[in-house]
Amino acid sequence: MSELDALPTEPVLEWDTQLFRMARAQYEQALPYAEVSDMVAERLAVPERAVIVSVPLRRDDGTVEIFPGYRVQHSTVLGPTKGGMRYDPEVSLGECAALATWMTWKCALLRLPYGGAKGGIRCDSHALSLRELEKLTRRFTSELIREIGPQTDIPAPDMATNEQTMAWMMDTYSMQTGYAVPEVVTGKPISIGGSVFRREATGAGVVMVAEQASRRLGYELAGRSCVVQGFGNVGGVAASELHDRGARVLAVSDVSGGVHDERGLDVPALQVYVAENGSLAGYDRCERITNEELLELRCDVLVLAAREDQLTSANADRVHATLVVEGANGPTTIEADEILGERGIPVVPDILTNAGGVTVSYFEWVQDLGRLFWDRDEIRLKLAAPSGDGRGDPRGRGRPGGARHLSVRMRTMSPETVRDAMVPEPTTLAAGASAQEAGRSFADNGEVRAIFVTEDDGRLLGVVTRKTLVREVVAEGLDPRGVMLREIAEPPNFTLDAGLELDAAFHVLEEQDLERVPVVEEGGRLVGVLSRAVVQRRLAEDEPPEGDPDPGSLVL
Repeated sequence: MSELDALPTEPVLEWDTQLFRMARAQYEQALPYAEVSDMVAERLAVPERAVIVSVPLRRDDGTVEIFPGYRVQHSTVLGPTKGGMRYDPEVSLGECAALATWMTWKCALLRLPYGGAKGGIRCDSHALSLRELEKLTRRFTSELIREIGPQTDIPAPDMATNEQTMAWMMDTYSMQTGYAVPEVVTGKPISIGGSVFRREATGAGVVMVAEQASRRLGYELAGRSCVVQGFGNVGGVAASELHDRGARVLAVSDVSGGVHDERGLDVPALQVYVAENGSLAGYDRCERITNEELLELRCDVLVLAAREDQLTSANADRVHATLVVEGANGPTTIEADEILGERGIPVVPDILTNAGGVTVSYFEWVQDLGRLFWDRDEIRLKLAAPSGDGRGDPRGRGRPGGARHLSVRMRTMSPETVRDAMVPEPTTLAAGASAQEAGRSFADNGEVRAIFVTEDDGRLLGVVTRKTLVREVVAEGLDPRGVMLREIAEPPNFTLDAGLELDAAFHVLEEQDLERVPVVEEGGRLVGVLSRAVVQRRLAEDEPPEGDPDPGSLVL
């Protein structure tokens, strides 16, 4: 048989690499729970667009070298694509396709109006001078000028790229457009439209989610032992955030290896050392360990903030952490995930854990579009909100029996109902009361947003707001003393049964974007009001039952 006859009959797509197959396998695990049609499932299985470009660079010594560049756009269903640009010797089309796929799920989980994208140049950035990096970046941007744009595809920093890289990209795009377009990239310097807190966002978000997951497991991060693989933009910030929260950071690592101190590392001193020396290499104030040894240390929380494929079938059985938190993209393989699940070690997935970066990138994009900028406290508050409102909270978005690695699978640990969390005494008036009495209630209490109108037997008839009074009484020139609330009360858009489980009620509040909903018993009798803020707080603070959590109830 000839070599031609021995070739596979079905063509292998160029992005069909081991990493992309891992992302595809995770996707297929989640499909039974996604409730989407076969057509949608098939379309989302592969990227919409993949581009390979040749990027010529005249080196400082006068020689010319050609570098391959990539950009993969996975889905444009929800809006423009969004994703980082990385400079690394292992960048490939398959890697970019996998990372773009994960970015789509990440944006969907956080409800950001983006699809996923990823790109980069296969190069060793450490072997290039600053001048060479600038020329390489500008030429790469020019090659992609038809592929990127503020409404089509928005790059951001990634491995070995930073604010300066994004500034070069923005400037190159703006020069070819003819005017400044700060919204074409995110993660750029604040002076040209960047957002405060963008650099720290991913690492801070990792710890925010880890904190929520720890609480759901029954403990606080303060005083807990933590290990962080990676001490760069994500891991370094995560280690600092853990240290600031009172956790004991036992070990950290970067490409030069790791450092370990069972008593807890002096993280601020490590940050100063790395800032002065570029890496952890040479740091000798504590025990030196390898990355492999670091992953096997006994600890409460293991944060994986380096790169993909760190926990595999070869070492997952030697992990001694209570909780694994994926700060990097794809650090746990399918096989390792299965092993950890069998051992009862929950894994908080990357598409949730490291979504802080893209969330604040979205904030930056919105600020650039509106030319209106927020301060650090406001950005941090906005970033913290998703980790407790169901979009990032393990309790809020989890599905019992959900697909491992693609959702935080955590069943309800207590049978709380709406009755347990409602505000028991809403402002009410009888249907026969006058509009004048309603106006007086609003005047007496400026915090009252709505008055619930009830019949004599307590049944909820409707709702009256300040706008209702203005529209139905004042604008019509009517005497408020002669207008009964029965005549102007508006039926509520939603009511909740007092016996409904709190998790289910929260989904209603979130999906419908409701802040307060009346609660009724059988027969429609008003018994209280459910506040979204109260539900969020109850779900975050809810304590699990005494004893160790059942491993079967935790699927991350």
